[in-house]
Amino acid sequence: MPQLFPALETAGHAPALRFGDRSLDYAELRAAASATAVRLAGAGRVALWATPTLESAVGAVAALVAGVPLVPVNPGSGARELAHVVADSAPELVLAAPGVELPEAFAGLPVVHPDLTPEGPLPDLPEEPGDEAPALVIYTSGTTGPPKGAVLPRRAIRATLDSLAEAWQWTGDDVLVHGLPLFHVHGLVLGVLGPLRRGGSLRHLGRFSPEGVREELAGGATVLFGVPTMYHRLAEALPADPALGKALAGARLLVSGSAALSRRDHEAITGATGQQVVERYGMTETLMNTSVRPGGPPQPGSVGTPLDGVELRLVDDGGRPVEAGDGETLGEIQVKGPNLFTEYLGRPDATEAAFDQGWFRTGDMATQDADGSVRIVGRRSTDLIKSGGYKIGAGEIENVLLEHPAVADAAVTGEPDPDLGEAVVAWIVPRDPAAPPSAQELADHVAGQLAPYKRPRTVRLREALPRNDMGKIMKKALRD
Repeated sequence: MPQLFPALETAGHAPALRFGDRSLDYAELRAAASATAVRLAGAGRVALWATPTLESAVGAVAALVAGVPLVPVNPGSGARELAHVVADSAPELVLAAPGVELPEAFAGLPVVHPDLTPEGPLPDLPEEPGDEAPALVIYTSGTTGPPKGAVLPRRAIRATLDSLAEAWQWTGDDVLVHGLPLFHVHGLVLGVLGPLRRGGSLRHLGRFSPEGVREELAGGATVLFGVPTMYHRLAEALPADPALGKALAGARLLVSGSAALSRRDHEAITGATGQQVVERYGMTETLMNTSVRPGGPPQPGSVGTPLDGVELRLVDDGGRPVEAGDGETLGEIQVKGPNLFTEYLGRPDATEAAFDQGWFRTGDMATQDADGSVRIVGRRSTDLIKSGGYKIGAGEIENVLLEHPAVADAAVTGEPDPDLGEAVVAWIVPRDPAAPPSAQELADHVAGQLAPYKRPRTVRLREALPRNDMGKIMKKALRD
C-alpha cells in the first residue's frame, strides 16, 4: 500500500480531482498515476510545468508514486529565473499538459504528457522509497539572492499533512476548493496532496473568483483555502452577494495562508457569515509550523500554536532563547520537527547557515502569547525596522493602517534616517484617490493603537502595491 496516498488502493470510484469540467475518481487517478510513473522510473529529477490543470496534479502524484524527486516550476517565471531553476535542478525530463508551448529553458529535454486515460493492463504501484528520500525540490522566492532549491523529503510531506489533519479535523469526507497555483507549498502540497492523503477530493477553480467559490461551496465543497488577496476580494463582494455569504457560512473550514490576513477582512467575513478564517504559518523549508485551531475564540493576527511534532522558540539577536509569553517580546522564530527540509540543493554552505544546532532559522520575527499563540510581525531581512533604539515589526503597523477607513492597502518599510537610524515609512493605497488620508492622520491613528514610536514618519501614496503570485508584498520592488 502506498505510504503517501493509501486511498489510491482503497477509495475506488470516490471523487478525487476536478479541474473545471474534467475530473478523475480514485480508480482513474491510480491508473493515470501508475501509467505515468512507469515513464518516469529511473530519472534523477523531473520538472513539472505547473499549470492549474488536471495533468499537473496527475504528474505530481505520478512522480511521488514513482519515487522520483519533482521540481514544480512556476509558469509565470521570467526567463532569467527559469534558466536558473532549470540549470540548478538539472531535471532529466519535464512533465507538462498536452498542447503547452514550453520555454527555451527546457529545450532538449524529453517531455512527458501525463496519460489520463491509459489503455491496457495497468502496472502495479511501485514500492515507495523511505521517509528520508527526496520528494520535492521547491525553489524559494529569492528575496536575498538567486532562488534556492529546498529539498523536501517524503517524511516532511507526511508529517505536515497528518498534523494539519489533526489540527483541522480534516477527513476523507471533506471536499476542498481553491484556486491556488500548483508550483508552491500552499497550492500543491496542502491543496493537492493534502486531500489525496486523506482520501477526500479537490475541486480546483482554475482561476480564483468569488463567483467560483460561491458555486463550489453551495455545491457541496466543505473547505476553502486561499491567500489574503482572495479573502479580501470575498470580503469586498459579500455586501452585494447574499448567496456568497450563505455559501461561506455553510463551509466547515476557511483557511488563509502565505501572508497575514488583515483584521478588517477577518471581521468583515465573520460579521457577514459567522465564520472565522483560520490562519496558519509555514515556509517552503518547513512546510507547516503552526495553526489556529477551528472552533476557538477569534484570533485575528495570530497564526496559532505549534502543530503536533513541531518545536518552536524565539531567539534574540545573539541566538539566545527569549522568554516568550507576554505577547510583547520580539524574537526570531526557530523551529525543529519532522516537517523540515533536508538541504538546499547543491548549497551545503547555505544549508549549514540556515540551522542553529538543529533549529531552523526562519528569519521571521514574532511575539508569543501566554497560550503559545504566535503573532508574526515580519521578516528580519525586510520587515524589522530599528528606529530610535527600538525594534519595530512592520507587520503590526500594517495591520493597524489597514483598519483606517481611508486605506485600501498598506505596506511599511524602514529607510535610513540620520537621527533615528531608520524611520518608519508607510506606503498607502487610498480608498478614494481624490481624498487620501493625510500623513498626520495616519500617524495619529497608529500612535493611538500602538506605541507612539511606531508611527510612520513618512507616507507615500501609490495606486497599487506590487505583490507576488502568493499575495505577498514585494518590498524590494516597492523601494526600487
